[in-house]
Amino acid sequence: MDAEIDEDVRPEYPLSWQAIAANGLLMGTMKPISAVLLRTTTSLILANRLIELGGRLPGLVPATVSIEEESFGACSGEWVRGSGHPDSDLAELDENKVVLYLHGGAYFICSPVTHRPITWRLSAVTGRPVLALDYRQGPTHKLAESLADALDAYRALLDRGFPPEGIILAGDSAGGHLTLALLLSLRDNGLPLPAAAIVLSPWADLSDERKKANRWADPMLPAGRVEWLSRRWTEGLDNRDPLVSPVFGDYTGLPPLMIVTSTTEVLREEAHRVAERARADGVSVRYEEWRRMPHVFAILADILPEAREVFPHMGTFVEAVEAAAKASSGDTAAA
Repeated sequence: MDAEIDEDVRPEYPLSWQAIAANGLLMGTMKPISAVLLRTTTSLILANRLIELGGRLPGLVPATVSIEEESFGACSGEWVRGSGHPDSDLAELDENKVVLYLHGGAYFICSPVTHRPITWRLSAVTGRPVLALDYRQGPTHKLAESLADALDAYRALLDRGFPPEGIILAGDSAGGHLTLALLLSLRDNGLPLPAAAIVLSPWADLSDERKKANRWADPMLPAGRVEWLSRRWTEGLDNRDPLVSPVFGDYTGLPPLMIVTSTTEVLREEAHRVAERARADGVSVRYEEWRRMPHVFAILADILPEAREVFPHMGTFVEAVEAAAKASSGDTAAA
């Protein structure tokens, strides 16, 4: 049980032809286009508009998945329920539990709609609804406003009667950054902590440290543009503040973490640093490093077999966290 919560996992598998093709396509299109275009506020706004239009296309989720719009103060979101789908072992979800999901997109693109390939599968394997938050993003809004939205949504879940031990936080890339910042902020503000958190390819270091790992190997992210975005979003801030760069955080007292990354990601090194730092602070960490996968490869589950395989890993982690919590409460009751 403990091994499923606190261990390093490096899955072995023959790389699928789909993954090889996806890596080549991303390396030849998205990476060079991003390197050229992402240099001005206008380009950020244009990219946002294009992704938003693409996210409106039909066919992102199966008919068995239900989507319900939601609003929280300054932002909105959607409830995603994956029960009834073949990937779910459950006839229905546990409505007393929830995953609060914070999507990625470098703090300027994407939304809950674009990340439905992740959220409906996460609902299916965890047996609970997912609340995907459409938090405020740049260039109009600041990091602090994104964090404020995440805090408001978490408080709203508590106010609606969700017990903290029934809440899982999750997020990818910039949403992984926001997930880690939210955890630190919850603890520092004395709020009850969730049962666990899952972060996929987290963007955890927005400091001025140069990103040396996988600058050329990453098939999707141009390191120079990631560094440029870091400088842009942290202008006027202390870029080593843990809420700005969670890689410098103190993780003492936080719940178990699951961190998923890839051997070829430009963000791999900072994901591993978060795992090491959290463990040093006494936190159980399941660190998974998948071979030659693109950034946030879980979002490509419709086409990559490796991406589909990562979701049962998340389900196993959540089950192990719940089993450990039950065992601990039983020991406490017996004492």
